[in-house]
Amino acid sequence: MQEKLNVNIPERISEFETIMRHFRVKNIIYKVLFRGKGLEFDSYRDFTQDDDASFIDWKASKRANKLLVRQYIEERDLKIFFVIDVGSNMVFGSTEKLKCEYATEVIAALSHLILISGDRVGFAFVGNEIKEFNYPKNDIRVHQVLTDSLIKPETYEEKVSNFPASLKFLLNYLDKSISAVFLISDFLNIDESCEKILTSFGSKFETIALIIRDPLDEELPEINEEIVIEDPVSGEQIGINPITIYSKYRNFMKERNEKLHSLFNRSGIDFLKLRTDTYFPPILASFLKERVERRKFILPRG
Repeated sequence: MQEKLNVNIPERISEFETIMRHFRVKNIIYKVLFRGKGLEFDSYRDFTQDDDASFIDWKASKRANKLLVRQYIEERDLKIFFVIDVGSNMVFGSTEKLKCEYATEVIAALSHLILISGDRVGFAFVGNEIKEFNYPKNDIRVHQVLTDSLIKPETYEEKVSNFPASLKFLLNYLDKSISAVFLISDFLNIDESCEKILTSFGSKFETIALIIRDPLDEELPEINEEIVIEDPVSGEQIGINPITIYSKYRNFMKERNEKLHSLFNRSGIDFLKLRTDTYFPPILASFLKERVERRKFILPRG
């Protein structure tokens, strides 16, 4: 890998925050997305034409015979925690960006938005075990520490990450003051055997999975000639003709993806899949906006 990752963090931050500004009042959208213990119910008030219709409490409105929306008391210092896969599986790419480079830009944009909104960011790097851990802080310097680490090649391990074991450790280590958790990985080594730990995580925290995939994680190129692929860890090489296994591989990955999505749904974990050949700012912004429209709010735990 090169001396530093191929990333453009300032540009992605600017693009993402510009798009987020178009989604009405950024702070209102943000506080609804990361509700958790950050907003406490206060009272009802009359609906106005400036309110989003998705905020209407229909049961209360029916009782009062007029449209009502809920008012909340804001409490500062929401704690948002990022669990970031830094295994060798993320050091792969067939496009302009490796998965780890693409993930770095996503994390940088999202964490910067959280910090400038006045809340806290923490993170853990997950490889074969927890490699680095920083509890949430309300300090813009956290962003610099996070991004500086993510662009260093030495941050990434030579082995595939053990994501389930790390989640088990974090489940016991993180307390319920954490408002929300983002899990960032390709999730290629997650299957039904992880359901118990994912369900526990989704029950304790409002959890969002960002699935980072390369196009070759989904399907092989339709090339009718032999190509050589190499294991980045062992250096072992094999020759294959992609066209001979194209359909089988695509169907296999489609089935795996369906099982993964079903697993997240059963575990109460919201998710978004991002491919390294797509421009993420509008996709991520739309996903966050849709959480409001679907009323998938972060609710107080326990």
